[in-house]
Amino acid sequence: MKRFGSLMLAGLMLAWTPVVRAADAGPYAPATLAVAREIQERALAGSGAFDFVESLTVRVGPRMAGTPAARAGHDWAMARFKELGLANVRVEPFTVEGWERGLESAAILSPAPQHLHVTALGYSVATPADGVTGAIARFDTLDDLLSAPDGSLEGKIAFVDKKMARLQDGGGYGQAVVARGRGPSEAARKGALALLIRSIGTDSHRFPHTGTTRYSPDVAAIPAAALSNPDADQLNRLLALGGPVTVRLTLASQAMGPLSDANVMGEIRGRELPEEIVVIAAHLDSWDLGTGALDDGAGVGIVLAAARILKSLPQPPRRTIRFILFGAEELGLVGARAYAAARAGGPSGSKERHQIGTEADFGAGPVITFNADVRPEARPVIDAIGRALSPLGIVPGRGPSSGGPDIGPLATAFGMATAGLGLDGTDYFDYHHTADDTLDKVDPRKLDQSVAAFASFAWLAAESPVGFSPVERTRE
Repeated sequence: MKRFGSLMLAGLMLAWTPVVRAADAGPYAPATLAVAREIQERALAGSGAFDFVESLTVRVGPRMAGTPAARAGHDWAMARFKELGLANVRVEPFTVEGWERGLESAAILSPAPQHLHVTALGYSVATPADGVTGAIARFDTLDDLLSAPDGSLEGKIAFVDKKMARLQDGGGYGQAVVARGRGPSEAARKGALALLIRSIGTDSHRFPHTGTTRYSPDVAAIPAAALSNPDADQLNRLLALGGPVTVRLTLASQAMGPLSDANVMGEIRGRELPEEIVVIAAHLDSWDLGTGALDDGAGVGIVLAAARILKSLPQPPRRTIRFILFGAEELGLVGARAYAAARAGGPSGSKERHQIGTEADFGAGPVITFNADVRPEARPVIDAIGRALSPLGIVPGRGPSSGGPDIGPLATAFGMATAGLGLDGTDYFDYHHTADDTLDKVDPRKLDQSVAAFASFAWLAAESPVGFSPVERTRE
């Protein structure tokens, strides 16, 4: 088995080794593409990204927004940026509404008493100290819950049982996650005591998946929790017997009020167009259940390792590359919104222009697709970047790209172009937002390929002979 594993790894390295191709260089000078190839080769030889992820998850651990651990993460990130010799290293504070999980439990009381594995959804209100008890009212989807008659869930616990599809690009997440965001308020409108949802994940482990929910101000908030997928299956088996199934849910979560959090950033100043910004981002915070190794410690490692390689080049790029580690992404893109709000419209006297941005927030990789949403004049540049990334096994992605969750507020505020370096998410949602999101799930070799992709993209974007923004977008 060891011999077979070594051969597999060697094959993987060969598949990701960049080769010099005689393809049309497009708008780039051959020397610029040669630097991109050098960046890729250096990253594949060992980027050191895994060491950053290990340091963050071991020395800091979980980094829930607004907590002392989050502040320790800011200090850790500041120290790493300064060690890399980046310019304008800084912390930009903002305020976030804090939330604490507390104790949580659930159990089937009848017809067959047994423990259930649950976790509170972010911002869920608490139950009374002795919990809430009610018969389960099951719904296949959120739409089915919406169709329930008003008042039909009085005294019951609603259960939305939407399963998430396993897709390489994570596309099943958007179809299932609406139950987490809207479900509690919609269940409350029907009179429910509480809401349980099947975990938004693709695993079959007894690790429930948390994630933020939002309450509508026009209805009383009810407790909300996610049930592990095997426990959701068990609940279904009992419901299939035909009689009522009674569950008790106990949550001790609580709002913590306004707390301080921050974005941490540093940059390589452009040699010719320093006021034009290329953004390479990840988010520094994590949920409290695991150590946030995949979500988003891996992204942090990619950003820092890319910064190290780019900083070591003989000359800086034409444009400024800004490396941003956003805070409080998990609680609603709070850091990204604060960053955008602070710069929307351009501060008085500022010439700063955000040209293009991307975020690593989908695990360790490898990167498998590339696409971008740019102004038409920049399409030849994007095509050339795609060709430069292809030796890494990266193919064109479908449709335009949002660039990543934290990039959205920047794109809206600045008309900034966005680039998507799509990571392989086949098993990402096995661990997402669970206690199982730990360092052992991160593959160093896949992480190196991701660094090769993000770093060479950043170099080529910063060297582009044309600007990428502004992008005309239709607002819905």
